[in-house]
Amino acid sequence: MKKLILISCLLLLISLGPSLPGTAGGMSPLNSNDIVNSKAPDFILKDMNGKTVSLSNFKGKVVLLNFFATWCPPCRAEMPSFNKLYSALQQRGLEVVAVSSDRSISDIKDFLEKHKVDFPVLFDADRAITKKYRVFSMPTTFLINKNGLIVEKFYGEYDWTEPETRGKIEKLL
Repeated sequence: MKKLILISCLLLLISLGPSLPGTAGGMSPLNSNDIVNSKAPDFILKDMNGKTVSLSNFKGKVVLLNFFATWCPPCRAEMPSFNKLYSALQQRGLEVVAVSSDRSISDIKDFLEKHKVDFPVLFDADRAITKKYRVFSMPTTFLINKNGLIVEKFYGEYDWTEPETRGKIEKLL
């Protein structure tokens, strides 16, 4: 399992291409936490129905912004807990937004046919948003407060219904 996760991370780094350390973009896994306590970069992506969605659409709400890929086992494993959390807290102002960095929208649609989710899933076709958020491993999730500030960055798989994790979110609602 650890070997599979390591290979997945390596593939992600390769897919990010020229934005590796020492390049003009200045992005590095070593400074990827610099985004915490800063304004969440806005973006516009399409959902699975071709509808345009912007992060600014969720202004005034607490947002869990999840970067995932369908080929990533930990990403797939945490989707049910995202769905449970979203169902439980949506009425209180929580939004869960998943951004896929898969190469094909058909891969995402196939995945969603088997694993239903109630929250928006967006397609980052050229991985520009993944890069903008300095995502170097999958899954990576950002907790964004009502004012659009990134308050925490989570690496790896979480049980989003677990009391400690859920408590961090509920405190912001």
